[in-house]
Amino acid sequence: WVSFCSFLYQDMITSGSQYLFHAVEDKVFFKEVKILVPPTWKGNYERAKRETYDKASVFIDRPNPIFGDEPYTKQMKGCGEEGEYIHFTPDFLLDDDLLDAYGTRGEGSVFVHEWAHLRWGVFDEYSEEEPFYLFGNNIEPTRCIKDIRGRNYKVTNGKHVHCPTDVATGLPIKGCQFFPDREQENSASIMYMQSLDSVKAFCGFMDHNYEAPNMQNKKCDYRSTSSVIFESSVDSDALNTLQPLPSPPPPPTFTVIQRQHRVICLILDVSGSMKGERILRLQQAATLFLSEIVEEGAQVGIVKFSTNAEIVSPLTTLQGKESRDGLIRHLPKTVDGSTNMCNGLNLGFEVLKKDDGSTKGDDLIFLTDGEATDKVEDCLQSVVDSGAIVNTIALGPSASSVLITMANLTNGKFIVADQSLLSNQLVDAFTSFILSDGDPTKQLVSIGKNTADWFNGTVPIDRTVGNGTTFTVIYEKSIPTVHIEAPSGRVYNQAHVTNHQETRTITLNIPGTAEPGDWKYSFLNIRAAAQTMSLTVTSRAAHDDVNPIIVTAEMNQPSADGSKPMVVYAEVKQNRMPVLGAKVMATMESDTGHSELLHLLDNGAGADTLKDDGVYSRYFTKLKNGRYSLKVQVTREGGNIPFTPSRQGGSLYVPGYIVDGELQLNPPKPPVNVQPADVGSFTRIATGESFVVSVPPNAPPPNFPPNKVTDLSAEILEDTVLLNWTAPGEDLDQGTAGSYEIKWSEDLEVLQKNFSGANVLNTSALQPQEAGSSEQHHFLPDIPIPNGTTLFFALRSEDKEAVKSDVSNIARVKKFVPGPTSTETPDPGLNMSAVVISVCVGTLVVCLIAAVAIYVKKRQRNSGVI
Repeated sequence: WVSFCSFLYQDMITSGSQYLFHAVEDKVFFKEVKILVPPTWKGNYERAKRETYDKASVFIDRPNPIFGDEPYTKQMKGCGEEGEYIHFTPDFLLDDDLLDAYGTRGEGSVFVHEWAHLRWGVFDEYSEEEPFYLFGNNIEPTRCIKDIRGRNYKVTNGKHVHCPTDVATGLPIKGCQFFPDREQENSASIMYMQSLDSVKAFCGFMDHNYEAPNMQNKKCDYRSTSSVIFESSVDSDALNTLQPLPSPPPPPTFTVIQRQHRVICLILDVSGSMKGERILRLQQAATLFLSEIVEEGAQVGIVKFSTNAEIVSPLTTLQGKESRDGLIRHLPKTVDGSTNMCNGLNLGFEVLKKDDGSTKGDDLIFLTDGEATDKVEDCLQSVVDSGAIVNTIALGPSASSVLITMANLTNGKFIVADQSLLSNQLVDAFTSFILSDGDPTKQLVSIGKNTADWFNGTVPIDRTVGNGTTFTVIYEKSIPTVHIEAPSGRVYNQAHVTNHQETRTITLNIPGTAEPGDWKYSFLNIRAAAQTMSLTVTSRAAHDDVNPIIVTAEMNQPSADGSKPMVVYAEVKQNRMPVLGAKVMATMESDTGHSELLHLLDNGAGADTLKDDGVYSRYFTKLKNGRYSLKVQVTREGGNIPFTPSRQGGSLYVPGYIVDGELQLNPPKPPVNVQPADVGSFTRIATGESFVVSVPPNAPPPNFPPNKVTDLSAEILEDTVLLNWTAPGEDLDQGTAGSYEIKWSEDLEVLQKNFSGANVLNTSALQPQEAGSSEQHHFLPDIPIPNGTTLFFALRSEDKEAVKSDVSNIARVKKFVPGPTSTETPDPGLNMSAVVISVCVGTLVVCLIAAVAIYVKKRQRNSGVI
């Protein structure tokens, strides 16, 4: 691993990306990278618990079914925003046959390519979906920069031929590939072809290929990667004030981490303000956490604090029901005194040290409902220096804001929860502290109801879960009558449940593996008056070889001041495969009483960066002050969903090179076997980290414009132009926009730089639909479109208060009337007019038609009429 990390460091230094190491006012970029290796690997690695796992920058793991052994970076967010993680496979790091296709480990730029995705939010400058495009009369490979030389070939069974042209499109036929010259004179670009020895830099403003239909242009408004890095990335402010260092900077720290068993200490507030319902809710939620959520093999201790602190249970290894029940019996039941947080924290660290003498990587779950009565600042630095991950739960609106600080400084979670049984928020908070991999407990249902009679519904238990299935009912006053019916008709009633009278909780543990299908539950309140009940259903994987469906939820930022919208993300996956066709609902509730329900979408429009990647997104625009909880409910009905996986950004596989005029092929691309996730019907609950909205006093309510349209497409069917896009909203992707403004040009740069001055389409009859709807507009041009004409379209929407959106992506369409036969595709740089002229020699009429077409085209350009 020392050798591998040395490779990564040399990659950064030799690639011309030494900006990463420059220091500005003691700020050093790229000073630490955490690399997570599989739990089965042997070695003396640093211990990683759940949160450290989540925060790792690089995963070394089994292949993603979509990518195989290809390196890639998970990017959920937009241009200039940080990605989630880099994924390498063991075979990629160890198989030397892949070096030529991707770049050498010691001198190549694979890691730089992926780090630019991760840190700076730039995108690939190649395209597997559109490897070639027509620009004027030239066939061009999708690349940056355009000066990269090479040839176009189709390879079949190891033999190559020049690419035929598809008579329907004018582009090379499917399967044709661009093979670059091995020796190049250009140093850019790392985000295109990182394997070339000459490539040591990113594409700059002057040499950026804004014509190419790649993700960088589509997602970053045709800006170069260098422009994004220096103007929009997380490091942009500091990068623009860099000064050359007098000597090479010290190498960054590469920390190799490996997940092992968790060591957890619950630090629980038992001050006087926790009396009544709060201490009862704490007992109920912590009981569920200890009995069902924490995995076997974990070590758990408990500390309670008020004026003083006390260890109520030392570290206990969870090995079956007896050890769990022993911890539950030690949960605090009485309250008194003040809220001396430092006493509780310091004693919690003493508990954590009992396993190996260290607290590094260990977990604290710290719950309080009030402000500290001691000076937390006196112990805050020691909390950070401990290396422990401090997860904090703020119970009620009066809980100290220092909980946010502690969680942020230690890579922990901050969760807000109220004491309401109806919302079940405290149970959800404890349930969120699960493992992020392996076989975590899945929360299938979390729901509450106030009723004078029946509380009933249905829970689908899918075929990926079933072991350890538990129904937990918490009741307010008296035990209800229980009736739970399995899909086979078997009934579980009062005789099968355990009633914990002290915590007003009843549990039903389904023996063995629960039947897949719809389970019906009915709880009858036998009291004369109404009472509140909540139901939580949890389960684990049905078999060791079954990959569970995992749902995670998060906001794009931990806080907002109202000047910018927030974005809600929920990822639904099985074995890193996206789960499509799910209904994803997100609920945000503040401690000031504001609640918002959003339907998240995976349609590649609005807040959603990439269609069909299993990440469902939506803007959160109704920003009101408060600390918000985030809860996501995912449901999916059975049935097949059409599956075309979306590819994340990753290093380009190069099939071969031109060396001394001859084609030299690389080993075949690592095979992939992509199958849609086979999940059937299911339901899941996920709780994300809480966030804070703080709008300045007297600030007007935010008035966000319609969202930018990012999926505008165009095609020509005979003489009809057809435009398609996803409808924006009145406020970003909420509501319905007021109107559309569509422009066109034969010059791409006109729409990029002077949208207002481009040619106008009449859209007076076009009424916008609700956000997320599919829009379509077709029209017949006023005059014929000559063959070979390329048109560019863009649109802008406007809300009812005349606030305009950003200009959409630019759709390109070329009218191409097929010839009688296919032709050989010329190499990049060969003008297609030479081919046209050779055809004209035989037929004078064709020449005259071509001449008229050129004349009409010039008249169109001058008149601006379509």
